Amino acid sequence: MDILSEETETNLRHNGIRPVQFSHRSTTHPERGIYIREVYSQFLKEMIIQPGIAKANLGLSREDVTMEDHPLNPNPDSKWNNYFRDNEVLLQIDKDVRRLYPDMAFFQRPTDYPCQLILDPQNDYETLRRRVEQTTLKAQTVDRSRSGVTNVSSPGKALNLYPSNEYEVLPSGCEAHWEVVERILFIYAKLNPGIAYVQGMNEVVGPIYYTFATDPNDEWKEHAEADTFFCFTNLMSENRDMFIKSLDDSQCGITYKMESVYSMLKEKDMELYMKLQEQNIKPQYFTFRWLTLLLSQEFLLPDVIRIWDTLFSDQDRFEFLILVCCAMLVLIRDQLLAGDFTVNMRLLQDYPISDVHTILAKAKELQDAS
Repeated sequence: MDILSEETETNLRHNGIRPVQFSHRSTTHPERGIYIREVYSQFLKEMIIQPGIAKANLGLSREDVTMEDHPLNPNPDSKWNNYFRDNEVLLQIDKDVRRLYPDMAFFQRPTDYPCQLILDPQNDYETLRRRVEQTTLKAQTVDRSRSGVTNVSSPGKALNLYPSNEYEVLPSGCEAHWEVVERILFIYAKLNPGIAYVQGMNEVVGPIYYTFATDPNDEWKEHAEADTFFCFTNLMSENRDMFIKSLDDSQCGITYKMESVYSMLKEKDMELYMKLQEQNIKPQYFTFRWLTLLLSQEFLLPDVIRIWDTLFSDQDRFEFLILVCCAMLVLIRDQLLAGDFTVNMRLLQDYPISDVHTILAKAKELQDAS
């Protein structure tokens, strides 16, 4: 799989960098792996560290008002305007990545290889975590009694909006795996303003990062962030149209892909297709999540990685994804044929089969029968 997508190449050239094409973990050209990691370091310097330079080097904070530029400057070219727009994207990313795979503790644990470029103790750069904390400051909830103020708490805790450990701060110099994923998505959004960040991208990048960050080879594990970024960028270059709302009804959009699942089901199992049609169970009720998130929310993470291993090894990977979705329907046909609308919707939105090998075997069978 080529690491650099056309979009990334364009952005690199715009910044005066001449990109090359290569495959991930090239053993014949190891210098290429070094090259992309240097490029990613440049992204970190320009998009993460740069906003904190004033604070680190001049003893100033980004909130300081200057004559040239200030937070209330209406000029669209104001750096502050860009900063605030970026914060809107960052807050959505932050909300999503903090809850990434809540059934496992991995993403909440500290990484063995925190980004020293940003966490350098000699500097005081504004990390994304600190940026979020400053942006989300809200008025505190105050409970009063006859004797005056009796309790002060944050709005989130007062309403039990998040678990007590969700915003737990790690020791200085440490960062959790979800923070690394947050940085990857933020840089992707900055480099791809046409799509920026869409909710669900965190579910796509999660399995990629987990695979690299748990590699038994420490050399690869150390560079999981940069490797994940370029693999995710390349994957999104093929899959991004399903995240763009304006393309929903085009041949490359999500609506067409969802209807393709039913078209294939009609070809493979007319009786089941007619049953779903009679019950008015539309493909968008369940295949939207299956397709856009590449089944990452339907199975446990190890099973998702197993599915993706087969998916990405297929030359027509997204066509094979449609086959996998069709196979999932065929494998529970007896239950669907016997169930009513409510029962069937529950089956489709909480898929009952956990053996992904059976699903992949059925998908391959359908493919060979075509």
